[in-house]
Amino acid sequence: MKFWKRNVGDMAKKTGNKKAKKKIQEAMQVLQELGFPRQQVNERSALTLLSLLDLKPGDAWSNAHASLIGITPMMEFFAEHYGKKYAPNTRETVRRQTVHQFVQAAFVQLNPDDPSRSTNSPKAVYQIAPKALALLRAFGKAEWGKKLKQYLQSVGSLKKRYSREREMKRIPVKLLNGARVSLSPGGQNILVKKVLADFCPIYTPGGKVIYIGDTQKKWAYFNSNALIRLGVEIEEHGKMPDVVVYYSRKKWLVLIEAVTSHGPVNPKRREELKKLFAGSSAPLIYITAFIDRHTMMRYLGEISWETEVWIAESPTHLVHFNGERFLGPY
Repeated sequence: MKFWKRNVGDMAKKTGNKKAKKKIQEAMQVLQELGFPRQQVNERSALTLLSLLDLKPGDAWSNAHASLIGITPMMEFFAEHYGKKYAPNTRETVRRQTVHQFVQAAFVQLNPDDPSRSTNSPKAVYQIAPKALALLRAFGKAEWGKKLKQYLQSVGSLKKRYSREREMKRIPVKLLNGARVSLSPGGQNILVKKVLADFCPIYTPGGKVIYIGDTQKKWAYFNSNALIRLGVEIEEHGKMPDVVVYYSRKKWLVLIEAVTSHGPVNPKRREELKKLFAGSSAPLIYITAFIDRHTMMRYLGEISWETEVWIAESPTHLVHFNGERFLGPY
């Protein structure tokens, strides 16, 4: 009796595995026919698509629907329904090597419930685009070929429209040298704009903005030649502070971290920045910027000595963590 039950269980498991394998293969076929690059026609991307559609191994494509889902829930879906367990540290791979390309192709929408939410927010969610959903529900049916052709003809205009919509939501910034920069919405970029508009005119008047980070593009503005003239060559922009300003009147290089969800200039971060800008002929000034006092209080115990704190809601004041000099090199 036990032997019989075990065999039935094994057969059920094999049947489930066959269905899962078939569904993954179908999803890969869909991605291939949609013209995605080879790097996105793989098991990871197929599973991502199935999670976006909430399609389990036994479900028909006509039952697909537009789930609003984050990266971690996607990976949980892979494991629960397809037995594919990805290590937690592969989360960024799923986001950067699959979901990012889906969004660029106007195949998937980022944060449709709140477009101002940052890409890097832990609350970031994704949803299959309406036209893509209508197409995918036809997979395996006689009209698939016709609908696929129509979709591919329209997707170019969709990409342009979504691109325009994203551009309209960006945050415009004008630098003192007349350059215009647009920052992606949400995240620390709202605070970065306040740093450029309020902090710089007060504390670095006439200063030259050298670098501005961006939550989506990594850098929105980078005058690498200006840094090289100061003796600094940057290889990894990912370690850069959010804003770098050369204050020529004092010959200081001001490094500013805009804190909304990530930490301030703590001792560890200060040493990282000191090492990154070690070749600088200009003394370094470390600034942590907060949107308000409430946010500052959350990080108060972490802030490094020999740094300054600026709060956007009180732009004409600094909190001094230096001990000897006010807004000056130690």
